[in-house]
Amino acid sequence: MTPVSGTLSIVATPIGNLEDITQRALRVLREADLIACEDTRHTRKLLNHFAITTATISYHEHNEKERAEELCEALESGKNIALVSDAGTPLISDPGFRIVQAAVDRGISVVPIPGASAVITALSVSGLPTDQFLFAGFLPARTGARRAKLNELRTVAGTLVFYETPHRIKATLQEALEVLGNREAVIAREVTKLHEEFARGSLSQLIERLSSSEAPRGEMVLIISGQAAELPSPSTTDANVRLVERIEQLEGEGMDQKSALKQAAKELGVKRADAYRMMVNQKNRRSK
Repeated sequence: MTPVSGTLSIVATPIGNLEDITQRALRVLREADLIACEDTRHTRKLLNHFAITTATISYHEHNEKERAEELCEALESGKNIALVSDAGTPLISDPGFRIVQAAVDRGISVVPIPGASAVITALSVSGLPTDQFLFAGFLPARTGARRAKLNELRTVAGTLVFYETPHRIKATLQEALEVLGNREAVIAREVTKLHEEFARGSLSQLIERLSSSEAPRGEMVLIISGQAAELPSPSTTDANVRLVERIEQLEGEGMDQKSALKQAAKELGVKRADAYRMMVNQKNRRSK
């Protein structure tokens, strides 16, 4: 007799405070035949805290393709598998897409076990509009790509939500100010943990706040109001200065002026012809 396929459970775990796990999640983790973990050592701390002895197996971005096939075979043999990430809801900027897709394609039951998510948790207390929002995950690490991505999102009416790292947050805030305008924003840091903090204000105020304090630590959610809630934009003179500074920066990286102008205009959301006039106006100001 062909065994009935098992169930793949997508189990949300706490993002900090261990009390934020659900009774259902604990039951599923105890009853599963196997728990697929982003980091088995990290998950084992959680399991040990709740005296759960279920076997674990690694499932992360470096072995996701191969492991998805292996786990689907186990599911088809009748085993029940729980998928967890290091914290929060799996698949949200974490591995898991491949195995869920493969399970769905094979007709295997996939069941969500809802719980904590840093995105929703931070957004719920941000004080910014929540009727519509766009979660964009992590912004690119490189400056040019990050500016280009922000420019893509410039006209989104809903609240923008990102994950960000401590060593990039200052640069991201500055680029967001230059590309999006001086919008209201919130930095949610170490949410549900001992040093939980919510910094609120305009982008320029948050930049000033971070510049006068030690480098922030911990995991962060950056929330920025949508286009409709943009504060009055900086003066034309300030815009000219930012454009020329960016052009000079790109030229310093080896671009010719024409290419630098085109790139800076794209990043700042300015038409190339307008960017050229802004560049000329600013250079004329400098020469006076």
